[in-house]
Amino acid sequence: QVQLVESGGGWVQAGGSLRLSCADSGRTFSRYTMGWFRQAPGKEREFVAAISWSGGIRHHADSVKGRFTISRDNAKNTVYLQMTNLKPEDTAVYYCAAASRTAAMTRSEYGYWGQGTQVTVSS
Repeated sequence: QVQLVESGGGWVQAGGSLRLSCADSGRTFSRYTMGWFRQAPGKEREFVAAISWSGGIRHHADSVKGRFTISRDNAKNTVYLQMTNLKPEDTAVYYCAAASRTAAMTRSEYGYWGQGTQVTVSS
């Protein structure tokens, strides 16, 4: 069973950085593609980044390329999202999720979700 808990969200000024973490308390973390999504008020939940089970394949949304980096540590059952040069439009609740498919980048492909962590970027 996959149980995901995000942490690391908070308030930051534009141009600042945050690192989000998502830990899985289960025993099958290394089998899954892990993804980050975000949802701003009044908007649909959108894909941010994904990483394959080995870490060898990564995808980032165009809106965050060059600023955000996804990584994982299977020994710690944890996936990270390093966010730099944050912008006010990055303000959202960030969710981590787990999928069985290697190249999963759509919401419907992810079967396990965390509760989310709020990121607020002020201008």
